[in-house]
Amino acid sequence: MKTLIISFIKGTALSFALLTSLLLASTVGAGKIDFHKFPSIEGGTIDTEQWKGKPYLVINTASRCGFTKQYAGLQDLYNKYRLKGFGMVVVPSNDFNQELDTDAEVKSFCEINYGIDMPMSETMSVRGPEAHSFFKYVKHQSGFAPKWNFNKILVSGDGKVVNAWGALTRPMAAKITKAIENELSKTH
Repeated sequence: MKTLIISFIKGTALSFALLTSLLLASTVGAGKIDFHKFPSIEGGTIDTEQWKGKPYLVINTASRCGFTKQYAGLQDLYNKYRLKGFGMVVVPSNDFNQELDTDAEVKSFCEINYGIDMPMSETMSVRGPEAHSFFKYVKHQSGFAPKWNFNKILVSGDGKVVNAWGALTRPMAAKITKAIENELSKTH
């Protein structure tokens, strides 16, 4: 009976930890973010310096994830604010073993299924020692690291991490759009 109770408690604690990491928005510290370059899935690079003075969002994604339908919401978010200077970088990652095999497959999947035209990097790691420099820097400055796909990290016009949201927070959620609008209001 004691073993059964301990197993139940451990299982409940693990489930609670996973659910908490997906549900709760993480308010992260206001560490300064250096400019970062991402290799573009289109060729060339995506340089976050292009949004100096404007906010931008970085999202780690995966094509075979249960949250993949969020691509449509991400495109809507990008369309809503891009003419105001808002930037976005979509970062496909196989860190959670849910991404397609090649960048060409990822690009085709996103264009065909979701009409994606927002900036997208090549597939890369977003956590651990192999993580792209942006994610390492965010982790160093704020303690935040993606725990699953479709985490959203908002960076202010002055290069500070404003907030980060987990996979359960939809791209067009009021807390994200309000944060973006607040940051855009500071840039005029």
